[in-house]
Amino acid sequence: MRTVIISGASNGIGEATADRFAQGGDRVVNLDVVPPTGDPHPNVRWVKADVTDWQGVRDAVTATHDEFGSLDVVIANAGISVRHGVLDITEADARRVVDVNLLGVLGLWRVAAEHMVAQRSGVLLATASVNGLRGYPFYADYNATKAGIVALCRTFALELSPHVRTACVSPGAVLTPMQLAEYTGDMLDETNRSIPLHRHASPAEIASTFHFLASDEARFITGQEFVVDGGETAGATTAVYGTAGATR
Repeated sequence: MRTVIISGASNGIGEATADRFAQGGDRVVNLDVVPPTGDPHPNVRWVKADVTDWQGVRDAVTATHDEFGSLDVVIANAGISVRHGVLDITEADARRVVDVNLLGVLGLWRVAAEHMVAQRSGVLLATASVNGLRGYPFYADYNATKAGIVALCRTFALELSPHVRTACVSPGAVLTPMQLAEYTGDMLDETNRSIPLHRHASPAEIASTFHFLASDEARFITGQEFVVDGGETAGATTAVYGTAGATR
C-alpha cells in the first residue's frame, strides 16, 4: 500500500484524484484548508493545512511519513484563480494566487523531496494548466503561476533523478466547482465550441492521468508536462473568455 499526499483534495480534480488512488488501494492524505465536500473513500484522510504555510505543510508531511514509514506519491494540486483584467489586478489578489498556486507547489515538493531522496524513491506530481502554455485573457497571474509549475517540474527532475520522478498535468477546461462558479452557461458553451472534442473534461479523467504517472508503467517519465485538453491547444482557436484557468 502506497502513501499518497494530495493538496487541495476536498473538491474538484483533487477530490477525484484522491478517490482514484484510494480505489486502487493506496492510503491518501488530503491536505486542504476545508473538509471534503462529499463522503470520501475510507482510505482518504483529511488533514487541515494551508499550502501557503510552509511550516504547517512540513509538519503535516513529516507526520505522515513518520506514521506510515514512507512517502511514495505527492501531488501538489491546491490552486485558486481570480477572474480579472490586467488593469484590475490588485496586489493582494496577485500575491495570494502566487502564494497558493506556485509557492504552494514549491513548499510541498521541497519537504516531500527530502523524504524521497532519503528513501531513494518517490514521485512528485502537480496540477499545471494549458493556461501556462500561451496567453489567456483575464487570468494573467494565474497563467504565470501555471507556467512556473512546469519550470519547477523540469528543475526538480534534473536535480532529483534518478531516484525521484516528477511530472505535471496541464488540464484544459474541466467541469469543477471553481469552473462553474466563474463561468455562466453561455461562457461554458463558448468554451466547448473552441475544444475539438466539444466538451469539458470530468475531474475523473484528469485523476486517471495522475494515477498513470504515479504507476510503474510511467517509470521512464520524468520532468514532463502532460496536456489533457481535448485538443484545445492543438490549433489556433481560443475561447472568447479564455479557457477558464479554473481547472480545479
